Amino acid sequence: MLIDAKLIEVHIYRENCGIEYLLLKRSPSEIYPLLWQMVTGKIKHDEKAHTAALREVKEETNLDISDIWVVPNINSFYDWTKEYISLVPVFLVKADMNQEVKISDEHSEFAWLRFEDAINRFAWPGQKKSLEIIDDFLVKEASAFQFNKIKI
Repeated sequence: MLIDAKLIEVHIYRENCGIEYLLLKRSPSEIYPLLWQMVTGKIKHDEKAHTAALREVKEETNLDISDIWVVPNINSFYDWTKEYISLVPVFLVKADMNQEVKISDEHSEFAWLRFEDAINRFAWPGQKKSLEIIDDFLVKEASAFQFNKIKI
């Protein structure tokens, strides 16, 4: 069995009278149609994971990002059709309140949501766990989790 690490997961937040998370709804023609998710994507050959995260955010949302953190969580899943386990690093980025989201063809709509609404739209337990860790970091001043900020 292979272990693969070619994907990334990026959660985008903004501060708008509280914290809101950007969720994207997959297009009907994509794999996992109509599923709500964060930004996801593939790491290109010789590309760093955090660089792929920033590129995918730009491609899927057209947002410019100035801050990125490593979330202390690795999402994972098993693909039985190709017999491999995928390990997915998780990132957090902050969006400027004044930027306009322009989604790619991979998605049919987007929504800025508070934690409770966002977590209820995720289908996968690993994505929910990532958002719980992120929200704990952002909301609680004395969070047990310390995120590493990447200089870009």
